[in-house]
Amino acid sequence: MVGPVRPQFVLFGSSIVQLSYNDEGWGSILTNLYARKADIILRGYCGWNSRRALQVLDEIFPKDAIVQPSLIIVYFGGNDSIHAHPSGLGPHVPLQEYIENMRKICVHLKSLSKTARIIFLSSPPINEAQIRLTLSNQLGPLRRSNESCRIYSEACLKVCREMKVKAIDLWSALQQRDDWLDVCFTDGIHLSSEGSKIVVKEIMKVLREAEWETSLHWKSMPIEFAEDSPYDPIGVDEKSTVNVSNWNFQEDFQWD
Repeated sequence: MVGPVRPQFVLFGSSIVQLSYNDEGWGSILTNLYARKADIILRGYCGWNSRRALQVLDEIFPKDAIVQPSLIIVYFGGNDSIHAHPSGLGPHVPLQEYIENMRKICVHLKSLSKTARIIFLSSPPINEAQIRLTLSNQLGPLRRSNESCRIYSEACLKVCREMKVKAIDLWSALQQRDDWLDVCFTDGIHLSSEGSKIVVKEIMKVLREAEWETSLHWKSMPIEFAEDSPYDPIGVDEKSTVNVSNWNFQEDFQWD
């Protein structure tokens, strides 16, 4: 491991997580915002459901790890909500099993550390018409529906209320935009840059409002090696240097 050791933020989930570095995705935005403050660690797996997540949970999040994450953002549900196939194959997980799986994931993550913070993302909506246009050649007949996403989203949120962990209702958040069907997706399922901005804003809202002993909001965390240096760029007065350690080129997006 390289040093200094920074707080670790782990993004854990299916393709919404794995692809979060694509097209100005929400994972890449977080990495930019937390540069010199925290390490954003990607643990995303396209196609996964909550069953597969449980199978490797101890491997990805070992309880005996020397350093435990400061923040874990979890997303599973979209693939679980896919309609069951007559063959029994595919990612569908019955609703009650999904609920129990998410509860087990939460219990494990809470056991890692007293200071580990957790945020669950619920299933976002989908654009069924766009999926038919973009993915039918790869995935065959549409086996997803926005309604099933809503049902699994609400189930996730209910588990989080019971387990007293933070949750973000993505199914509702994306649909706050009147043009969400047109701008939030790359293919009807996965998030575009506009969809990702909504995710980041919702995450920042949780981090800003959370009454945690140590704030994990990007503006509250210390900057690594932030001291003034004679090697900083020379300012316009031609006599002094400018400390650029806190420069962030994403501030214009007004995440707060």
